[in-house]
Amino acid sequence: MGHGGRGRPVAGPAGIAMEAKMGLKSVTPTVSKADLAHLGAGEVGYIRKMKADEVSRVFPEAPEIDPSLDLWALFGADGTPILLTDNRSSTFYKAAEDDLRTVSLH
Repeated sequence: MGHGGRGRPVAGPAGIAMEAKMGLKSVTPTVSKADLAHLGAGEVGYIRKMKADEVSRVFPEAPEIDPSLDLWALFGADGTPILLTDNRSSTFYKAAEDDLRTVSLH
């Protein structure tokens, strides 16, 4: 590689081509909040374990729930609640039914 002039490739660590740093500006791509909100929409769903006291905030229409119950929720990529259940497997079935790839949040 060995040029070394402005903006030309030079040999970097382990032979990886790198741009010479002289005269180059760093460019940082920007993504708007609106763009982030739509990222994965209709394609990705996330599964999260919830406590009973969190449920009314996310699922206001949910009835009073026993605080000792383990609950699982499926959300759209934008945070839209889709399903609340006490059976974790049900969240995966619903995601598959809606053609969503799932990720788990801890």
